[in-house]
Amino acid sequence: MPTIYLATSLDVEEEGLFTGSYAQRDVQVTNTQALLKLKPLLNLGLKPTLFCAYPVFKDLASCKILATLRDQHACEIGAHLHYWNTPPLIGDHVLHKVPAVSLSQDIFAAKLETLLNSAKELQASPITSFRMGRWDIHAKHFDLLAHAGITCDASVRPLHTSATKEAGPNHFHAKASPYWIPTLHGKIFEVPLTVTPLFSYLPNILDNLERCLPKVIAYLKARMNYWGALALLPVYQPLAMLKLITWLYIKRGGRLLSLTWHSSEMQPGATPHLATPSLVAKFLERLQAYFTWLFKNYHVVSLPMGQLADHLGATAPTITAPPTADYSVSQEHA
Repeated sequence: MPTIYLATSLDVEEEGLFTGSYAQRDVQVTNTQALLKLKPLLNLGLKPTLFCAYPVFKDLASCKILATLRDQHACEIGAHLHYWNTPPLIGDHVLHKVPAVSLSQDIFAAKLETLLNSAKELQASPITSFRMGRWDIHAKHFDLLAHAGITCDASVRPLHTSATKEAGPNHFHAKASPYWIPTLHGKIFEVPLTVTPLFSYLPNILDNLERCLPKVIAYLKARMNYWGALALLPVYQPLAMLKLITWLYIKRGGRLLSLTWHSSEMQPGATPHLATPSLVAKFLERLQAYFTWLFKNYHVVSLPMGQLADHLGATAPTITAPPTADYSVSQEHA
């Protein structure tokens, strides 16, 4: 029975997302009460990282729940940058486009500093694990993360790309297993989301055809998550598919499973796709069944993000990305 490392995480954030709009102010975070529903999963042995957005850190009731999960269940508190509602802000309205690449380095650094400082009332120890909102991390951001004290990032989604930088990053060729990102201020341990192609040869076929059919292949790559890439995102996958993704990934040599969901998906109505108590109940039952199956069939070591480098860092490669990619710093700045 192989040893499999498990990195479970939640994006702990405001409700009202997944609607195509992004409020800059006065967002609600009552869904953090639903984090208490994690206890049956924690009793199985999960040690998740809770990536918290700025409005969560500023909410006293939410911080009390986070402190309980940290102190009683060994959950790690991480930082989750929703750059649209993290100060400094411009305006007081709802946005419909929030491209991270459009932020200047100075504004990004200021927002990151605000986010990390807002966590100081919750805990004295610095936050070192990070995830960017909407998986929208670009090559230019990693130096800023390292300078702010981030040592572990979980913002990369392999086999995922967008038509333009403004629409999103290019993570298509990111490694599926952990790796080190060299920056000007030290190395960051990257823990990508577990994504595996339906057929292992698909990425190579697309790359080979891209020279002949650039527009067609660009279209297929940008939509690969709909037809050829299997991501370990339990809110979107039935139990059988979660098992298949896990089996394929491990069969192909993967040894770290990284999966995630949102705090708002545990409260009925806090997100459009889980609007009723019955839908949330079915989702939680699916999580329970999946983790029970996983622990039964594999020797699982569950760790928060911040501890993974101690166990896997010695064998993880150090990489840089080509200038057109966004899953590490680019070669021209390495």
